[in-house]
Amino acid sequence: MSSDFEAYEQDFGTLTAEVTNKIGKIPKLSGEEKTQLVLNVDKQLEEVRELLEQMDLEVREIPIQSRAMYNSRLKSYKQEVEKLEKDFKRSRIAYSDEVRNELLGDDASSSENQRAHLLDNTEKLERSSRRLEAGYQIAVETGYND
Repeated sequence: MSSDFEAYEQDFGTLTAEVTNKIGKIPKLSGEEKTQLVLNVDKQLEEVRELLEQMDLEVREIPIQSRAMYNSRLKSYKQEVEKLEKDFKRSRIAYSDEVRNELLGDDASSSENQRAHLLDNTEKLERSSRRLEAGYQIAVETGYND
C-alpha cells in the first residue's frame, strides 16, 4: 500500500513543480495568454487536490503503526497546496493591480491593504469550507444518521 502512496507522492511533486513554474509566469502575461494559463493552473490545482484525496484514502488503509508517518507527510503536502493556492491568487491579481495603479496613481496604496485583508479572509473562509466538507464526508462515510 505504501508503494501506491509513494507513487502519488511522485505525481504530487511533478504537478506542484509545474504549477509553481506556471504561477511565476502569470503576472508577466496579459490577455488571452494569461487567461489560458490561469485556466490551466486552475485545472492542475484541481488535479493536485484530487491526488491529495487519493493519498488520504491510501493513508487510511495503512496499518496503524505506520500511519502517523504518512499522516504527517500528507499534512505537509496539504500545507504546500494551500501555499500554492495563495500564490496563485496573488499572481492572478498582480497584473490588474498594475493597471489600477496606473489609472489611479498613488491613491491606490490604502486599497492594496484592504485587498490583502480581503484575500486573507477569503482564504480563511475557503479553508473552513474545505474542513466542513471533509467533516461532512467523514460523517457520511462512517454512517452518521440524524
